[in-house]
Amino acid sequence: MNLSNEESAVSRFHCEMKPEQKGARARAPDERPGTYVDGVRWRQSRARGRGGAAGGHGLERIQSPSEPRDAPSALPMQVEPEPAKESGPAALPERATFGDLVATSAATRASFERMACAAACNATVLLEGETGTGKSRAAQAIHRAGARANAPFLVVDCGALPANLLESELFGHEKGAFTGAIQRRVGAFEEADGGTIFLDEIGELPAELQPKLLRVLENREIRRLGSNTYQAVNVRVIAATHRDLRQEVQAGRFRADLYFRLAVVGISIPSLRERTEDIPFIVERILAGLGATPEQQAKFTTPDFLARLQRAPWPGNVRELRNHLERCLVFQDALLPTAPDVASPLVPASRAVDPLLTYAESRRRALESFERDYIEALLKLHGGKVSQAAAAADMDRVYLYRLLRRHGLKS
Repeated sequence: MNLSNEESAVSRFHCEMKPEQKGARARAPDERPGTYVDGVRWRQSRARGRGGAAGGHGLERIQSPSEPRDAPSALPMQVEPEPAKESGPAALPERATFGDLVATSAATRASFERMACAAACNATVLLEGETGTGKSRAAQAIHRAGARANAPFLVVDCGALPANLLESELFGHEKGAFTGAIQRRVGAFEEADGGTIFLDEIGELPAELQPKLLRVLENREIRRLGSNTYQAVNVRVIAATHRDLRQEVQAGRFRADLYFRLAVVGISIPSLRERTEDIPFIVERILAGLGATPEQQAKFTTPDFLARLQRAPWPGNVRELRNHLERCLVFQDALLPTAPDVASPLVPASRAVDPLLTYAESRRRALESFERDYIEALLKLHGGKVSQAAAAADMDRVYLYRLLRRHGLKS
């Protein structure tokens, strides 16, 4: 069947389709304004194949109002296959490893399957997951399991350098290209020729560099700063981000064409709280990597201690778990997981309430505290720029100035 859209303006992402055993499921994105069918907001639906009871043809396309009925669809539709369902005990091994990674949960083992498929080819890979989930280790494992294992593996953190230095880091520069360029410099793409380049935190890539990276991905050629000629490079690209790049595309902060070039093979890495059954195996691997003695390994892998670790929230994921185990080794004690010294944005802080106050007074104090905390964090995020902060918060700039004066804050 054909899905027609009668609006003059549409979002970049209309729906996602996931194949299932008896057909396909289509789901609308959560972004506003949403997808409406006959005035009702559409969330998801299931389409069965030609042989299904519905006798339909499945979801074939999404059509714009200005598009001819027989024209090919110009609106991209993402298709992400679901991991194969387990048909029995032998579908996935009880304990799986991929490089330095170890897991027993179905979600993580399914991601290992996709990593193994990605390692067997040279397609560009996009690793998505929260901070600390092990995206850099996954990138190294994919590189080492592939045909380029003996070639260079270079890491570039796209969020660690300003745009002008990052461009030189990626593509290199000629002597005299800018002030301070006293000699020619080979960039990471050129240095990784024949191997793999890992672009960590690709979601932080400045807007002015995104079209240049797109050209590299499309044509596999780079141009040094200060040069007039392009040079071919033979590199495998793996990128990683903790952001939702589809939302970044929707908000206009990330190019849609670059996103689709990066997400040829998209692999989502679950957070630690989504795979607590993996914690005992991860603990074993971390303790071995930290050089724990057999006595220490036995002390920190008791059922009671592991159960306590599994009940902790771990907002910093595997990285936070590793730091905790390292503290346990330093103090030679099975320390209980506690709240981190620095408040995590993933775990909301609990506030004490005074039941002796009236509801109205308690609510007023809580609202004032929230407003102050939110405005301080918002301005810090946007470097004290009020206009930029107001736009990001979908707030009128005049009202933001009013809140600043009310709480005695400075921009």
